[in-house]
Amino acid sequence: MPWADLVRSVRLEDCGPVRSFPVRSGRRMAPGWWWSATDGRLVRYGSGVMRTQVMLLDHDPEVVAVACRPVEFVWREPDGSCLEHAPHLMARLDDGSGLLVACAGREEVSRRLAHRAEVVAAAVASVGWRYRIARPPDPVLAANLSWLAGYRHPRYRGGALAGRVAEAFQRSRPLMEGVRGLGDPVGVLPVVFHALWNGALSAPLDAPLHERVTVTAARTVGRRQA
Repeated sequence: MPWADLVRSVRLEDCGPVRSFPVRSGRRMAPGWWWSATDGRLVRYGSGVMRTQVMLLDHDPEVVAVACRPVEFVWREPDGSCLEHAPHLMARLDDGSGLLVACAGREEVSRRLAHRAEVVAAAVASVGWRYRIARPPDPVLAANLSWLAGYRHPRYRGGALAGRVAEAFQRSRPLMEGVRGLGDPVGVLPVVFHALWNGALSAPLDAPLHERVTVTAARTVGRRQA
């Protein structure tokens, strides 16, 4: 289908991958599934690099749905050759537009990917979408989000305790100071980590999380209060 027609008629976030992910011997991480807190569905990934980018999209407050490689672009070059490109990930944004993501395992981008990215970025921009090449995130940020993601499921929401957590951090204060004032850290910390994941609480994630990190309740209700 022409791209403009496809965007109007197909919900790409509901589509499966257009290509499979082979299991390669010697790789540290095989293809797998990520449970998305954004929309409560499983999202496929083909590598550790993709898994990290799925996690970042799942944490992004602009994102309302995530899909793995749901579309492939095919076009003819001026010299007559035929090229194709299937971005690794697609995200539906809260304004109704979409984002396509190519996951790069290193900072340097190959000439091959750069050319395909230029063509596809122009195509998606014509319908108000965005395209980006996602390079590896800051390792500290990735490690912090990986920890918080372990508490992203609604079972850690905390019920009435969640409200007490928000009140405890209305004034910015060290993490453990607020936690100990609420009760046993074993029961309170999972609720705090869930709130940090879904945006009800905030903390600087570009530095390692520790017991003295400053935590503050969000002034507005987080998008993922679930």
